[in-house]
Amino acid sequence: MARRPAGTPHRWASNEREARELEAAWAGVVETETARRLMVAGVLAFAAKGYHATTTRDIAEHAGLSPGGLYVHFRSKEELLYRIAVLGTRQTLERVREAVAEAPDDPEARLGAAILALVERGARYHTTSRVIEDELRSLDGAHRAEVAGLRREIEHTVRAILEDGVRRGVFEVADVPVTALAALSLVVDVARWYRVSGRRSPAEVGALYAELVGRMVRPTS
Repeated sequence: MARRPAGTPHRWASNEREARELEAAWAGVVETETARRLMVAGVLAFAAKGYHATTTRDIAEHAGLSPGGLYVHFRSKEELLYRIAVLGTRQTLERVREAVAEAPDDPEARLGAAILALVERGARYHTTSRVIEDELRSLDGAHRAEVAGLRREIEHTVRAILEDGVRRGVFEVADVPVTALAALSLVVDVARWYRVSGRRSPAEVGALYAELVGRMVRPTS
């Protein structure tokens, strides 16, 4: 078992696996190792205590820094949350686009690939996804708008696949925008219930959800 860093509260220990995966996912993307440690610490702290109850001291101590260490790399706690939210959302968008591009030129295959990618990331990084979802309102206006724009790009990707499927006669959808939102609502909820101790892996949950969403849009006759 990995040893917790000095000063890590025991209540955060269950998220150590995700912390390691975040370290790997953000390596080479976040400019310094220390900034990356602070972002991971921020995810764990915000998940455990909520954004407003978390202090910069909490985050810095978890990252193994002095109480004021956060301010060397981030102007504020809000900027740290923004960096977590914008990077996490951008990487999700990139993964979805990549999955859709790799899928065959078939609406069913492309929709399945998009949903699988979304769910797999939502399950694998469930703590991060939950923090982004719960704390988006804590960002200032410009930062919140930037993250919301990335989320709309994800929605537009799913909507475009549905529209293509309707045009080709593959999908039967009365209202494409509402159906896209319904599918994405299912996806977002995965982060709230998924646990690494469960019986299904992120990929298995993704495949199941891809099948469920596919059933939603296939012709009934």
